[in-house]
Amino acid sequence: MLLQDVHTRSIATSTGLSQYYTPNMIVPLDVIRVLNAATVRFMLVGAHGVGGWMKKPRATEDVDIVVAARGLKRAIQALIAAFPQLDPEDHEVVVRLRDRVTSDVLIDVIKPTQPLFRVALKHTHAVESEGHPFLIPSLEMALAMKFAPMISLNRAEEKRLQDAHDFIRLIKANEAIDLSKLAELGQLVYNGGGAEIVQKVRQVRAGEKLIL
Repeated sequence: MLLQDVHTRSIATSTGLSQYYTPNMIVPLDVIRVLNAATVRFMLVGAHGVGGWMKKPRATEDVDIVVAARGLKRAIQALIAAFPQLDPEDHEVVVRLRDRVTSDVLIDVIKPTQPLFRVALKHTHAVESEGHPFLIPSLEMALAMKFAPMISLNRAEEKRLQDAHDFIRLIKANEAIDLSKLAELGQLVYNGGGAEIVQKVRQVRAGEKLIL
């Protein structure tokens, strides 16, 4: 199967699963249409964005996107106009769009405030679904985006374990990982992260247990 088809089928599957479990969810393709119409440069991340790389799409309650700094305000305005049931909740690293009735977070707009996310839109893979183009993380960026929360001591353990699961899946599903590029991205997580992320890839490939 072509790589493009893997990602297209993955987002269709993760959307279908998510709709079953989250009746009020917002479909990622609807978010993509809105942001494309608003000419906002963005990247689809989270479970919808990396499911194709893992070759194991799954359900998720929200749509996660990374937006370029200059397009952040326009993105929020466009999304609120398109989905008036949502209220914005501004945090340091993310703007959460919550359903006004249920308080569920349905869209997370990640700000490019951290070093890794400031370069995210330079490490992309282009996808098209139902005639709508959009970007997802490159394989190496997807790994780095899982590595960062996976090693964070401020993150809840159950979420760190989910990140570790995804990190392992990404490695096992893809032989062609550019370790040099991965090291550069890992270094943006913290000084020394480049060596650690490459070592963790080698541990997974060797069948060793990951120590978080």
